[in-house]
Amino acid sequence: MPNNTINPAQAFEITSLINATEQSIASRILAKTTGGNLTLFAFDKGQGLSEHSAPFDAIVMVIEGELTLIIDGQPVKAVPGTIVRMPANVPHAVEAPQAAIMLLIMLREITQNTN
Repeated sequence: MPNNTINPAQAFEITSLINATEQSIASRILAKTTGGNLTLFAFDKGQGLSEHSAPFDAIVMVIEGELTLIIDGQPVKAVPGTIVRMPANVPHAVEAPQAAIMLLIMLREITQNTN
């Protein structure tokens, strides 16, 4: 698989695309374009991402486990089957009270060249 992304026109079991790491966070970019990235994360219990912000929207979809997303200071519980939008330029963090796998979709604004 070139650049560690997934091959086109193939079906994959999403949980097979990443290996969880004990007491750590694993990540793998599944697709990357100028419009955004699709990244798979595996969090071990108790792991997380400290508060930060991004200049574009991000969508979180939980595949396994449970995550608490702290968005602008407000906790949002995310479990399998849920989807959460984290708006651009708003501080957010991720906490894993149990082992979890999430799909992160980063949506970049594409500016049109009007020349």
